[in-house]
Amino acid sequence: MTSTPKLPFDENLPLLYLDLPKDYEPSPKIDAISFLTKHLPQLPPHILLKFSDITSPKQRTTIPNIRNRRLTYTNNNPPELRFYAARSNWPTLWEGRERRGIEEGNEEKEWAESRFLEGSEKHIGKLAKLLGEYEEEREAERIRIIRREKAATEFTPEEDTDSEEEEEEEEDSAPSSAPVQESQEEAQRWFERLIRERFIYGLLENIDYDKVDWDESLDIDDEREAQERWFDDDDDE
Repeated sequence: MTSTPKLPFDENLPLLYLDLPKDYEPSPKIDAISFLTKHLPQLPPHILLKFSDITSPKQRTTIPNIRNRRLTYTNNNPPELRFYAARSNWPTLWEGRERRGIEEGNEEKEWAESRFLEGSEKHIGKLAKLLGEYEEEREAERIRIIRREKAATEFTPEEDTDSEEEEEEEEDSAPSSAPVQESQEEAQRWFERLIRERFIYGLLENIDYDKVDWDESLDIDDEREAQERWFDDDDDE
């Protein structure tokens, strides 16, 4: 059985639908991300689906509407992002979750700085910083929570205690001489968070992003405006 070859992307299709001239900029073919950022809410799904052929889930991360849709989707607790399904689909992420923070952060930062949207520098700096930091922040927060829970179970009235703020500063600054042990429930919770974060940022493989990225029913006005302000802040600097 032979598969039907994909037709080349027709940039005239979205331009005709929006009644825009052929020389319109940003071009839907040359600068697809900028075009989608500006016109995605105005285009129907059957036209938007064509953009999956010329953009990747990673690249579409910078589009506020799409980030918002992915966030809304994950908040609905879809089956494929739950622990047991995710562990089966992405076993290497589960096995290496405790050591991926800095390594993976550097890897994603390098990708954003050197290969993201080749030829375009818009939003690259902020996205690179974001991808480089969110892995490290998640791992640091995981360690702090485990330490607090362990300290709470070991606390006795005779012990002297400092303020919560001082304890947090000590935990952040003092190196740990032994690995922090986590319960199975904690491990599962943090793995699910890892999977959902990677989904939002377009970093998961073998998952259908099209059904989320082009689904206008996932739009929430307040969240979309908050996402748009996130990048607008960078433009003002």
